[in-house]
Amino acid sequence: MDAAPRLVGTRTSGDTARVTLPETEYALAPDGVHIAYQVSGSGETDLVLMHGTVSHLEIAWEDPKLRRLYERLGEFSRLIRFDRRGMGMSDPLDRLPTFDEQVRDFLTVMDAVGAERPAVMGTTDAGMLALAFVAGHLGRASAAVAFETAPRLTPSPDDDFGVEPETLARMANASTVIDLDTHIGIVAPARKDEPGFRSWFRRYNRSASSGIRINDFLEANTHWDIRDLLPTIEIPVLVMNRAGNTILPMRNARALVAALPNARLAEIEGTGTAIFADDVEDVADEIETFLTGTRPPPRRDRVLATVLFTDVVGSTRLAAELGDQSWRELLERHHRLLRAEFDRFGGHEVHTAGDGFLATFDAPRHAILCARAAGAALGAIGLQIRAGVHTGEVERSDGDVQGLAVHIGARVSALAGAGQVFVSSTVKELVVGSGLEFLDRGEHELKGVPGVWHVYEVA
Repeated sequence: MDAAPRLVGTRTSGDTARVTLPETEYALAPDGVHIAYQVSGSGETDLVLMHGTVSHLEIAWEDPKLRRLYERLGEFSRLIRFDRRGMGMSDPLDRLPTFDEQVRDFLTVMDAVGAERPAVMGTTDAGMLALAFVAGHLGRASAAVAFETAPRLTPSPDDDFGVEPETLARMANASTVIDLDTHIGIVAPARKDEPGFRSWFRRYNRSASSGIRINDFLEANTHWDIRDLLPTIEIPVLVMNRAGNTILPMRNARALVAALPNARLAEIEGTGTAIFADDVEDVADEIETFLTGTRPPPRRDRVLATVLFTDVVGSTRLAAELGDQSWRELLERHHRLLRAEFDRFGGHEVHTAGDGFLATFDAPRHAILCARAAGAALGAIGLQIRAGVHTGEVERSDGDVQGLAVHIGARVSALAGAGQVFVSSTVKELVVGSGLEFLDRGEHELKGVPGVWHVYEVA
């Protein structure tokens, strides 16, 4: 294998609200494998992060939740992220990597960036690798964070730790046949109806494996067991788990804390297994408190706002017909046209993922007019969008918006079809006298939202 280092220059992603990506660089492992890594943030504490099985350093920035997580972690740390060998931008492999090889990659990246005694972090199965690194390299880490991590990856005859084999089998099968609904339902159920998430998640998974199929990774890891290593880890460890996660339930986190000499448990809200499955602000808050000893002040401010969700209808089919390069060029035109309409009608772009956008407006009428104008402009280049509008209280948090009103807007948008703009009854009532007309589209139960909601289409 060619041992010459490879460098990828700073890039700007067209899908990330003009976020400039950090430079991707490569560390050379002792066996000649190049490990891709990125360094971002301006904090004083070094934090080395490995994601679970699926990762891609650059495409990760295109998801608003992952981008926000990296930005938050970078406020108090020098964040050092790397793709595990055989994944993402690291070297492709012609065989499955061993457990020990993946553990040593922490050291390879740390030495490359001059991180003498950083905190190390892993999510899901990478949490096991991070803890194994700490146990095998005493004195090289100052602290560890294990997110959604089990003492053993699958249950053994004497315990019920880890992920049930049938769940791993469903995930492996979903990744093989590109069954998005099944895959998202396992790792990020709360985001399955979020505009743009499906297309980003599909591309993230499709681009992650650089040589070996994801399902082969999953099947090879089923025997992982770090229970014997846990009592030897004396540095502080933060164990994090989402309270509603049924794939890796809280009993795994409690077992880790019980076995570790110096650990504390952070039980956070949410149901998803992936770190980007739910709100990441509480994840970042817990890590900041753990590593710095200071809890960040509340960042949320509740305001009344109108949310507009849009996404391209039939994007999967179009992407397949056009091919990656042509689809990306068309998507960039979509972004430019939509942002021009936001500027025209006073909208504020919150985030985008793939072909979906979320924007806020001060007035619901402006959001509706923007959606209609955007539909016409995009129709001229052969794209059809659906849109949803809702008005309610949102929580503003460092440029992002959260809260029930955001969920309602997303659910209303998901009901619309090609070329349709759907609004909630709240919006219809607020624009009385505006001259806008509506068609009654009936009552609907919106997943995750209490009660029954009346929905209307802009005529």
